[in-house]
Amino acid sequence: MTKQRTSAVSRRTFLAGSTALATGAIAAPSLVGAQPAAVKVGMIHPVTGFVAYNGQQSRLGGAMAIEDVNKAGGIKAMGGARLEALLGDSQSKVEVGVSEVEKMNEQGVAAYIGCFQSPVGIAASQAAAKYGTPFLVDVGASDLLMSRGLKNVFRLKPGFGVCVDDGIASLGALNKAANGVAKTAVIVHESGEFGTGTAKLVAGKLPSIGIAAKELIAHDNPTRNFDNIALRIRSLAPDIVMMSNYGNEYMLLARTLYQQKVNVAGFFSILGGGFNYKFVKEMPDVSQYMMDVNHWYNPKSPQAQALKKRVEATGALFTFEVYLTYSNVMLLADALERAGSADKEKLIAALAASTFKAELMPYGPTKFVNGQNEGGRPATMQSLKGEIEVIAPEAFASAKAVFPKPKL
Repeated sequence: MTKQRTSAVSRRTFLAGSTALATGAIAAPSLVGAQPAAVKVGMIHPVTGFVAYNGQQSRLGGAMAIEDVNKAGGIKAMGGARLEALLGDSQSKVEVGVSEVEKMNEQGVAAYIGCFQSPVGIAASQAAAKYGTPFLVDVGASDLLMSRGLKNVFRLKPGFGVCVDDGIASLGALNKAANGVAKTAVIVHESGEFGTGTAKLVAGKLPSIGIAAKELIAHDNPTRNFDNIALRIRSLAPDIVMMSNYGNEYMLLARTLYQQKVNVAGFFSILGGGFNYKFVKEMPDVSQYMMDVNHWYNPKSPQAQALKKRVEATGALFTFEVYLTYSNVMLLADALERAGSADKEKLIAALAASTFKAELMPYGPTKFVNGQNEGGRPATMQSLKGEIEVIAPEAFASAKAVFPKPKL
């Protein structure tokens, strides 16, 4: 593969390419020998396949963060070393994600960031562990990512265990304020590790807030028709429908339930892959009053608002993939500064001891325990009038919840 040392990379090329060395717009041109060697950052995301949009959004966030680090002078503790992105397309396939890790290792990668989907991230981070290379999980939610005792794996965001706990507490508070209107739920989930794991956790914890799970309904990826599932939900007549799936299926299921006028007290998802600006802008009527517990930016953060404006100026939407990958690049840059080196052992030690302040996120202080940041917390959001509003925790709230929702 030929390195492009001075040519700029368009946004389209950056988002759509497979494994490539992205310089130019990300690392400004320089004379040979004028700067220390660049730090190569492997970014592995699904930019083709059924979750291509999500992977492209992660790439956009990573590109902007790398650009910001380099514009600010690079890694100052390393003489101004710039970050360069090695781009990999996992194609939503575990074996391809592992192959990208191997290719990037041969190119001298210093750390990896990825992979959106938990199964791909589990395999890719295991492959990276063979070489002792740091692996930062930007979006993957499965707690299996962090329970294997791998010293090279770090996750800034919360996993689905924390998200479920916080989500159940949030739903319980909403239901209590509504005089316990919800007593039953149906959980619809994708059949992979992410959806199945989340659904089982949710079902086990719902009784603690006085809600019984009537049924767990699994579906494949991709699924193109939810008519039968909608009919099943109607026959079960739950008070709440809970969803745990990826973007396309999430939106299609929501639209089907809306079209079939399935009336419930609320739609409440935990880590709903389709609850984002794309959904509420394209389907404002469908999304109205839907709630989700998920990764979200701090609406009261000036830095988050500035990045949101910048992302939207490109014609893109400010989805969680953008700011999660952006934050992970900044976490890595901070660790490089404190390590003063791209040496893998020093970098892992710097990450493990990190107190990085995640300016964009509604998090507490960063503290990694066995690679998991204990300060990471989700937010509870609701779609209201074509906007996504934070309704909990109260410290970050931008609106009050509407629950139960009006009938169709």
